[in-house]
Amino acid sequence: MIAIIDYGMGNLHSVSKAVERLGYEAVITADPTTISGASGAILPGVGAYGDAMQNLRETGLDEVAKRYAASGKPMLGICLGMQLLFSESAEYGQNEGLDLLPGEVIRFSGNYKIPHMGWNKLSFREQNSPLFKGLTEGHVYFVHSFHAKPKAESDLLATTDYYGPVTAIVGRNNVYGMQFHPEKSGELGMALLGNFLTLTGSPKGLTTTSL
Repeated sequence: MIAIIDYGMGNLHSVSKAVERLGYEAVITADPTTISGASGAILPGVGAYGDAMQNLRETGLDEVAKRYAASGKPMLGICLGMQLLFSESAEYGQNEGLDLLPGEVIRFSGNYKIPHMGWNKLSFREQNSPLFKGLTEGHVYFVHSFHAKPKAESDLLATTDYYGPVTAIVGRNNVYGMQFHPEKSGELGMALLGNFLTLTGSPKGLTTTSL
């Protein structure tokens, strides 16, 4: 079973429907016991970084997420959820993150359109990542005004180009993140999500529920 962590901000149902289409059971939940018992966890997110971290702290889900990451089971952050994995963000003031991946989240800066919105091609930097098994580089869908700057080069698995290289996929051990929305990114997005779900070892053929 895949736990989709519900902290009050996120594209929960679009993610759960994508997991269901790929044949896995998912539960949208804020229950710590349910999350800890899941074979994989997804941290989605849409909105402001500071608000998201406040919600996580007030519900205690920040510590739940940290414990889950420490358990060694696969965890995936999507969009804002990926940014929350990092140490800090400069969105609307300085905000501390989950600090599962060292680095910061900063705003795009330049004489070009912000937010970065649309289809952009991925460039795989770490070809041996299990997320890329059987896949070739292609386009995925981005919508974001802030982007992550990992401190460790080894955490950067894929980039895209938007007036310079932009972090697209990150990963360290069992913790992964995708800046784009895989569930809205066509065949490649769904294949990337499917490769993550394969890592969880969760059985296929079940339906999506909500707690």
